Amino acid sequence: MNEEKKYQKDFFEDRIENIKAEDIRKALYVFHRKLSNQSAAYLNSCLHCGLCADSCHYYLSTGEIPSIPAYKLSLIEKIFKKHFTLLGKRAPGWVKAKDLTKDLLPEWIDSLFGRCTLCGRCSLNCSVGLNIAYLIRAARGALASVGLVPPGLQSTINTAILKGNSMALPREDWIETVEWLAEELRAEVNDPQAEIPLDRKGARLLYTVNPREPMFFPLSIVAVAKIFYAAGESWTLSSEDYDVTNYGFHSGDDNVAALISGRLVRSMEKLGTQDLVLAECGHGFNSNRWEAPEWLAKKYGFDVKSIIQIVADYIQKGRLKLDPSRNPEPVTLQDPCHLVRLGGIVEEQRYILKRAVARFIEMNPNREKNFCCGGGGGQLAMPRFAKRRLEAGKIKADQIKETEAKVVASPCHNCIDQLLELNKHFDLRVKIKTVAEIVADALVI
Repeated sequence: MNEEKKYQKDFFEDRIENIKAEDIRKALYVFHRKLSNQSAAYLNSCLHCGLCADSCHYYLSTGEIPSIPAYKLSLIEKIFKKHFTLLGKRAPGWVKAKDLTKDLLPEWIDSLFGRCTLCGRCSLNCSVGLNIAYLIRAARGALASVGLVPPGLQSTINTAILKGNSMALPREDWIETVEWLAEELRAEVNDPQAEIPLDRKGARLLYTVNPREPMFFPLSIVAVAKIFYAAGESWTLSSEDYDVTNYGFHSGDDNVAALISGRLVRSMEKLGTQDLVLAECGHGFNSNRWEAPEWLAKKYGFDVKSIIQIVADYIQKGRLKLDPSRNPEPVTLQDPCHLVRLGGIVEEQRYILKRAVARFIEMNPNREKNFCCGGGGGQLAMPRFAKRRLEAGKIKADQIKETEAKVVASPCHNCIDQLLELNKHFDLRVKIKTVAEIVADALVI
């Protein structure tokens, strides 16, 4: 048994051994509740053709059968057929149906959490168009309901619930950081009147951030503030409920996901702003733009946009003046799965970079067909799967090498964190930047 599997078994052994019959029933109930008629049809439609294998960065990097999306789907399909179809109940051997038991739980955990980033690329190659990522997230939700979320991911979720943000940044520290960053902005634009507004009621835009920014990448906030300054925008930050991330999305726990996204709605209502603007975060955009209204069972009374959409609009309307010669090195783009393939923001970042850098080079493949970098699906919060995550990142590392770019831009901080690790692990020798940072460097004020 290798160290990764040993570590996993050590953690889950006690919990699995203490799983009761009522826990299994609860997990099955939660799983079934999350399935619509359409997704139930998906579970009866897989042809097991294997075309999805070549779409998955996990399988391509290791060649391991459990990483094939159809194999991961089959783990769910067997349970569904046994518990929720007549033929599965009457003749389980005929349709390869299985009970959800303690013995099967470790494989569910390993495959559904440890071999998937919920990137959705497998659906592009599926011969019948199955939404495999949706089904895997539904099964993750069943595991979450009985306390079987890997501890790193669950710890991040608990922190967000109890502390108000995923990095447990105290409100006082956040306010102090904003004040310090305002000084940096004033020096950057050479204007003593420049500011980073906080809790300004009635502003047009409420801008959210990834808490990793004030903790580790504060200048990325200055970059966005500089863009807003140059565009003459009416905007504000919130002193609380400002976290764009939502790790409840990764665990499959819709109740937790709703609680976290609901906080941004609360900030919008409290400050009376017009549009909610989401920082460069793939799953944050997908969660808060597309999924949250369903989790919350309510329609937003405001527009939700990515900062990428805002910046592209500024450039198109002439509100920003850019000098691409200020970014002379060749730049390539990492497309975040949840922003592009699953979120629909595809061309805006390209429109921006082509006007902000001297030379833009596409990866191959790109756009909705681009490979996941390996940092999504909560993987960065699950250290037990770190070795596998880095191995799966070889596909992205090879893509970057082929471009011969010196800078990799990505409008997602999860991607940024993974790319920083890949940069070191595969000796890529590139710079990693957000799109806003590149735009800020090109600004002519």
